[in-house]
Amino acid sequence: MLARINSATLLGIDAVALQIEVDIARGARLFTIVGLPDPAVRESRERVESAIRNSGFNFPVERITVNMAPADIPKRGPSFDLPIALGILVATGQVSIENLEETVLVGELSLDGHLRRVSGALPTAIGAKEWGCRALIVPPDNGREAAVVDDLEVYTCDTLYDCVSQLEQGLPYEPVRVAPADLALETPAYTVDFSDVKGQEHVKRALEIAAAGGHNMVMVGPPGAGKTMLARRLPTILPPMTLAEALEVTKLYSVAGLVGRDTALITTRPFRHPHHTVSTAGLVGGGTIPQPGEVSLAHHGVLFLDELPEFTRSALEVMRQPLEDGTVTIARAQLTLTFPARFQLVAAMNPCPCGYYGDQAKPCTCHPGAVARYRNQISGPLLDRIDIHIEVPRLTPDELLSKQSGEPSAKIRERVMAARERQAARFVGKPFFCNAQMGSRALREFCPLDAEAENLLRVAIDQFALSARAHDRIIKLARTIADLDGSEGIQVPHLAEAVQYRSLDRRLWG
Repeated sequence: MLARINSATLLGIDAVALQIEVDIARGARLFTIVGLPDPAVRESRERVESAIRNSGFNFPVERITVNMAPADIPKRGPSFDLPIALGILVATGQVSIENLEETVLVGELSLDGHLRRVSGALPTAIGAKEWGCRALIVPPDNGREAAVVDDLEVYTCDTLYDCVSQLEQGLPYEPVRVAPADLALETPAYTVDFSDVKGQEHVKRALEIAAAGGHNMVMVGPPGAGKTMLARRLPTILPPMTLAEALEVTKLYSVAGLVGRDTALITTRPFRHPHHTVSTAGLVGGGTIPQPGEVSLAHHGVLFLDELPEFTRSALEVMRQPLEDGTVTIARAQLTLTFPARFQLVAAMNPCPCGYYGDQAKPCTCHPGAVARYRNQISGPLLDRIDIHIEVPRLTPDELLSKQSGEPSAKIRERVMAARERQAARFVGKPFFCNAQMGSRALREFCPLDAEAENLLRVAIDQFALSARAHDRIIKLARTIADLDGSEGIQVPHLAEAVQYRSLDRRLWG
């Protein structure tokens, strides 16, 4: 007898419809799974057999063939345990279920028949809705995540026996519902705030500009100056995520298996902080069937690279494409996948290996050659893609002992959101939404300079030997500063402030 069960597999961050075909035939006992399964899928044979027996059903002693169609798409992970087990029970006539063609099932089985969480429940739910299915059955730990999708009934089952019972009764229970409060995007909850930061007012100003225009940033300063503390607070002044952005971020985290049981939707902007020993694949993604890396997990959020020169040169250079395009393309022999990676890069570094080059309190003990090698770990093309370069000096004793709180993140975020609203109105109908994403044509259209501003920029290009890319980024920065100032055009003070954010790299690396 033949049974067909609907399921799904993941390609990138999207789900692909899958049909599990189970055929029971006479012959020597054999359990075969075909259709490009990976080792985790092939191992489901033992899990499925034990789960069926321990759930009170009979496991056939005949020839079992499981085909996962379409057969030319690689399948990975244990999420097919539940549909395979149900297909065997239907094919052997132990259960009778109607309207299975309207239901999608995913879930890993334990040996006693309980369902364990799987990756990619949200993309699967979005796919099931697009395929015209009525219901989706997932493990309990994936219920809230999948229930975010409207117009789809999401059910959870604790065990294989519970799933069979619900399906035989026509899914009589109430589907999982998500409370509106779980989808609140207007008031993101952060545990840190800019009011905690003492001093460093010029760095806070640079971070405000970075947030307002979506610009990348590098901070250079001695250990303990507050670089990490400042970077961690950048997401708190970014505008709240839109529903589309939240869904995209949650899909990425769902594919990576990083959505918590009690989380329906990720409503705060990501902050990723990989260690400098991270591999290239860990940073940009990879694997036999590619998975998202840190740059994709920072999508619509912040990627913070502390101790920037300690990262391998290959890992840093491979980030040049996502910094420009906002995507990561990973090619393999069987398939090519593209992951979104529209993030803000914030990097921090010491000025030299010991960290005290130019510090007034402690002398630098590094050899000049070691300092040069340390700084040259960061290539010129990568530096050109970082809009803001700023020095973070050691705090003075008065600043450290001050009892006065800094400006709270909420007030800074108001100014950032006002600047973003000006950009949104300016870029209506364009494929970008903030100043940092403008191309050369958009610069000519939206960022005209008067004669006085052009003369200032000409002097800066000559004095700092700026590249064409650095020239464009100065104009983008000036446009953001003008937006924060509420100015329709770029004035000389806006351009002068933008230029000083590009002078540090020439002083240290020139």
